[in-house]
Amino acid sequence: MLALACKVVIAATLSPFGDEAFYWQESLYPAWGYSDLPPATAWLIAASEAVFGHGLLAMRLPFLLLGAAVPWQVAALAARAGGGPAAPWQAAVFATCLPLVGSLGVLALPDVPLTFAIVLATQGLVRALETNRKRDGLLLGVGLALAWATHYRAGMAVLAGLVFVTCMPRGRHALRRAWFWVAMAVAAMGLVPLVVYNVAARGAGVSFQLVERNPWRFHADALVQPLEQAVACTPCLYVVLLCVLWWSWRRRASAPLDVLAVLAGTFVIAYFLLGLFADDLRFRAHWPLPGYLLLCAALPPWLAHASHRMRVFARVSLVVGGAGLLVGLAYLGLAASPRGAVALAGTKAFPSNFTGWRDAAAALPPRGTGALIVADNFMLAAELRFSLGAHVPVYSLDNPLNAKHGRAPQLRAWSLDEQALAMRAGTPVVLAVDETALRERDTRAWLGSLCQRVDIIRPLGRVDAFGGRRRFAFYEARARAVPGPAANPDTCVVWMDAWRALGQGDAGRAQ
Repeated sequence: MLALACKVVIAATLSPFGDEAFYWQESLYPAWGYSDLPPATAWLIAASEAVFGHGLLAMRLPFLLLGAAVPWQVAALAARAGGGPAAPWQAAVFATCLPLVGSLGVLALPDVPLTFAIVLATQGLVRALETNRKRDGLLLGVGLALAWATHYRAGMAVLAGLVFVTCMPRGRHALRRAWFWVAMAVAAMGLVPLVVYNVAARGAGVSFQLVERNPWRFHADALVQPLEQAVACTPCLYVVLLCVLWWSWRRRASAPLDVLAVLAGTFVIAYFLLGLFADDLRFRAHWPLPGYLLLCAALPPWLAHASHRMRVFARVSLVVGGAGLLVGLAYLGLAASPRGAVALAGTKAFPSNFTGWRDAAAALPPRGTGALIVADNFMLAAELRFSLGAHVPVYSLDNPLNAKHGRAPQLRAWSLDEQALAMRAGTPVVLAVDETALRERDTRAWLGSLCQRVDIIRPLGRVDAFGGRRRFAFYEARARAVPGPAANPDTCVVWMDAWRALGQGDAGRAQ
């Protein structure tokens, strides 16, 4: 309850994460899907704000509730796995002490409903294997359908299920049961939004998730994934969960350890193998999270059979995990507080994705009649619109970040990209520029190109926050029909202003 109370306070005060603000913007445009994700995340936000109005807590409320339900789901699984009457609360406590679980729901991110859906599907599978009832199979199908409607990573849950039904005796037996095919029919309904959107958008979502964001070549730096996972789980809990995985696999002849071992093992091992060839630029430590939750459900019977030394180690891991959760919540609490963010400004842990947006929105110069607001990237555009309100459209220039994060096709579909801006040639513009959005080596070229994308008239102001870690500049400009000819970036007033703001020595390093 204490962790939940902390999460509610943080959710009500922490500025939106960049991606989070874009999901909110997607909720303004109800659709079967979007260029980055299936529709469930946007639908949840839209439903909550329709009831409670626009705001941070209203946007995040469904995710807080789903995140709070996950430990209870784990407890329900543990009740069927053995370990005695204390097993449910033991499993729930260990699950909550996983930092990624204990903080689940603070942000309106797709991983929350995805995790909830996968554990729900596992509950249905475990129950249906025991009872052979169609209603339990229905629970499996609903969980998989929700997972498909939430994220393309639902494919890993399907792969895990495929491994179980092909490799395990109870899995092969399930193929001959009516409940299994009822479940698959219901699960297929979750694919409908995904298919409808991708057919209409010429495969934009599938292309981004499976092709554009993944190099599909071996990169040796991904071999550190176990270390990343140990940090995400806290090292002691990670070791305990791996022990539980091995113990469950050795006892896979017992139900429901066969389900928990195979599904959790597939998540842990398959994501490691996938990570050796897939996206290595974005945060991915949360990918195997459903697998760790299933191992928490198997942890009580493991404790019952473990040696005294291992039981002591498990208790220590619980304390370390709880401490890790408190550190994570404290970090988010600092990010939510202006003073806390200032305190972190001089560290590598500075929460740049949570800070500066309010300062930028507050400093946005007044617009004249008919003037447009244009941001230089999709995150700043979404954050400004979140602050100003849904009724204020904010255009985005074609920043490399838009394509990198799969948002360029969506902005084009909404007519909020550079191409749509060109249709308003000559219209007055207030241009907002995030000078700290890109890596230093990319900043000079991008800022120097802005004078060719819009006609800059004069600077209007700037924000230098958190010791220069977040810098925003504003310009009066006019939309232009076509980009101008390429020129030396140093001739652009935008780059020159950024140079002067940094100081010549820092600007030299940025080049």
